[in-house]
Amino acid sequence: MTNKQTELEERIEQLEMKVAFQEDNIDTLNQEIFEQQRRTQQLTEQVALLAVKLKESQPNQLASEKKRCVHRITK
Repeated sequence: MTNKQTELEERIEQLEMKVAFQEDNIDTLNQEIFEQQRRTQQLTEQVALLAVKLKESQPNQLASEKKRCVHRITK
């Protein structure tokens, strides 16, 4: 085997290692993105639920505030 051929094989091996490392990084990043999307979806659903609960509680809160105001006025 010639010196040039050995040098080329070493370069190919280095490139293969770099590609394997990059593939591993891409897989890791894809997993992180998937997890972030899942968590974002959960948070979006929680915010929507809180918005519904807030809307449902506002009429009750206004009614109780009116009762307190009337009670203060009559004293």
